[in-house]
Amino acid sequence: MNKYDVAVIGSGPGGYVAAIRCAQLGLKTAIIEKYNTLGGTCLNVGCIPSKALLDSSHHYYDATKHFKAHGIEVKGLDVNFEQMIARKNEVVSQTSGGINFLMDKNNIDMYQGVGSFADATHINIVKADATIEKIEATKTIIATGSKPASLPFIEIDKKRIITSTEALSLSEIPKHLIVIGGGVIG
Repeated sequence: MNKYDVAVIGSGPGGYVAAIRCAQLGLKTAIIEKYNTLGGTCLNVGCIPSKALLDSSHHYYDATKHFKAHGIEVKGLDVNFEQMIARKNEVVSQTSGGINFLMDKNNIDMYQGVGSFADATHINIVKADATIEKIEATKTIIATGSKPASLPFIEIDKKRIITSTEALSLSEIPKHLIVIGGGVIG
């Protein structure tokens, strides 16, 4: 069983930054993430992909509304939504890769799976194949992040009623869309 000074459960902005700082302070550190990629909601299905799509949309808007004033005439302008999504995915991939690099650079051990406490210092990590790996940590930081909220009168079917996660992977631009919530991701 691997032993650590600190284990961090969750690899979003709170988790990965905490892990890096612990490692910089000389603590043997592990980070546990249930998904395939580090970065949590913000990086994978929240802030970063939202901003990447917003950036692409802004370029399109400028081309339709402002380029002419600069003497740039664009004919046959069209949105390639598939390419917008591909670019967004590349931005997410590059950013996640950067976090992996930082984990390696700071000698932080990474575990993929769902972390839960066996007791005050032992953590069970249930992997995708249902096997369990155990680690020991003197201290644990819980940085499990967020997930989309629901309303009691709405069933999120992920087809007609979707969360921000599904919205970032649409295959076409919807003709109509209602957004509930005005936070950064909304």
